[in-house]
Amino acid sequence: MPQPPKRGPKKPSQKPKIRLPKGDGPKKPNFWSQLLIALLVFVTLISLYSHFSGQGDVEEIPLSELATEIQEGNVDEIVVKGDTVEVTLTDESQVKTRKETGASLSETLSNYGVILSEYPNITLSVQDPSGLGYWLIQLAPFLVPVLLILFFIWILTRQMKGSGMQAFSFGQSRARMIDPTDESRKITFDDVAGVKEAKEELKEIVDFLQNPKKYINIGAEIPKGVMLMGAPGVGKTLLARAVAGEADVPFFSISGSEFVEMFVGVGASRVRDTFQIAKKNAPAIIFIDEIDAVGRTRGVGVGGGNDEREQTLNQILVELDGFEPNEQVIVMAATNRPDVLDPALLRPGRFDRRVRIDLPDIDDREKILEVHARKKPLEDDVTLRTVAERTPGFSGADLQSLMNEAAILAARDDRKKVAQRDLTASIEKVMLGPERRSHLLSDDEKKITAYHEAGHALVASMLPYAHPVHKISIISRGHAAGYTLHLPTEERRFQSRKEFKDTMAVMLGGYVTELEVFGDLTTGPSNDLERITERARDMVTKYGMSENIGPIALETDTGKALYGKASGDRDYSEKISSLIDNEISRIIEEAREKAHTIITEKRDVLDELAEKLLEKETMERKEFESFLRGHGIEVKDELKED
Repeated sequence: MPQPPKRGPKKPSQKPKIRLPKGDGPKKPNFWSQLLIALLVFVTLISLYSHFSGQGDVEEIPLSELATEIQEGNVDEIVVKGDTVEVTLTDESQVKTRKETGASLSETLSNYGVILSEYPNITLSVQDPSGLGYWLIQLAPFLVPVLLILFFIWILTRQMKGSGMQAFSFGQSRARMIDPTDESRKITFDDVAGVKEAKEELKEIVDFLQNPKKYINIGAEIPKGVMLMGAPGVGKTLLARAVAGEADVPFFSISGSEFVEMFVGVGASRVRDTFQIAKKNAPAIIFIDEIDAVGRTRGVGVGGGNDEREQTLNQILVELDGFEPNEQVIVMAATNRPDVLDPALLRPGRFDRRVRIDLPDIDDREKILEVHARKKPLEDDVTLRTVAERTPGFSGADLQSLMNEAAILAARDDRKKVAQRDLTASIEKVMLGPERRSHLLSDDEKKITAYHEAGHALVASMLPYAHPVHKISIISRGHAAGYTLHLPTEERRFQSRKEFKDTMAVMLGGYVTELEVFGDLTTGPSNDLERITERARDMVTKYGMSENIGPIALETDTGKALYGKASGDRDYSEKISSLIDNEISRIIEEAREKAHTIITEKRDVLDELAEKLLEKETMERKEFESFLRGHGIEVKDELKED
């Protein structure tokens, strides 16, 4: 789904004061920043103490020695500070001594036979030892340790107080609120391209939030919970924000993972606090993103009833069931794994309105591209319809990334506008990854790659139910040494058994070519073999496309999620398992034979196509179709009918 365009400032309307969550106030410095400040202050105090205390590290001599130094002419300056006498010698070194209390320095030195008036080269000065600096120096050895102890007591007190306050706020809501008066963050249905059916279903929610009496007076109850289901990137969060923007109500958003903490009971407390804040600001919308983080089926965790996630889910269920029809608080949630949700969440009275958001079709993709192209200057040759045709299966997030990558490519070349070639290159970058021209192949590896991709393309061009080839390249992208881009000619929601079989034959085109041309195999076809095996298993166990087993669904996507796949106990015997393995092998062998027949019959075409790829590295659809016509091969535009 497209991101909303930014709006200019608008005079806010008169709205009731929004009660913000307690956690949204100004944040206090964290522990590490306070520790850094404490260390800096400590070092400063130590430096000052060392400075002042270091002033006393001057050698102290007796008066008799001072008299001797004066007689020998080694004294340059004498400073009298009370009873302390500081002496600077001619070699610029400093010493100090103490005179008799109540007597002047001249009287004291005269007892040693030294008359200061006889030494005019000696500078004599008397300073009154008073003032703040004098007392600081005198008291520093006693005050500095006391101040340091008091400082660390203060730091510890602050930390204990902060920990105590954090403990009290641990169960507070972490929900973030979007104020309906904030025009810069507000979006509406006009900012959301595509998803026409989903927007129609959600308009009832908007109408209820705007005119609740119309429904309450007739006895109707609006759904308390709306579950948005769809693949990642289709715009579930954006659509929920658009509902709040259309209804002009506060929007409280929080992730499902933010409820769960290490301490038992914190998640349930945050759920209660979130719902309490929303009720105070009713009408309002609570949006829980990725609710499957806390909403998974109960009874499968190792913690049992004391599991923190299950307690959080129980509290969500209680809050949903405890709503009154006139509270005007709608709970919206988003997930891309509805199959793992607890059945209690989806029962009537809770999340009873389920809105499925599908991947955009070609018209929706074109509209989404137009939204993302608003702030990007385009060249005259740009045709967004062509880009939409070449991006089947792309979500709104993928299309946004595509447009952004195209703008980056244009800026990298110091161009002011985005061209069509930038968009084409961005499609492949989003699908397969960036080009790896620095990933150099040896001549033998390059030749194997050229024949491998030529085999894919040739088999695809000869089979009636395979998707047409749009591009062939032997330039490395992502993890692939080369690639052949197949795209359908029209939007299709279903796939037939014939299409499955032809597609599998295309996947084995590279494998068969390597074996036929070089008499050996490399690791190149490993990904093809993985995908074809998975597809053949789905045909047998999920889609009922096996002639020998028949229309039986032996495996489903339900069960515990493990590494992105469903794992559960098998519901069939070892005999059926052996039969499934035999059917998978048979289907793959049929596809291999089909690809082998084409490769052997068109070996001369294969060799010439591989040579062209070695020469040009990349071949676009028009050039490839011209090559096929030159060898008498019919170019297909659409899938043939039975």
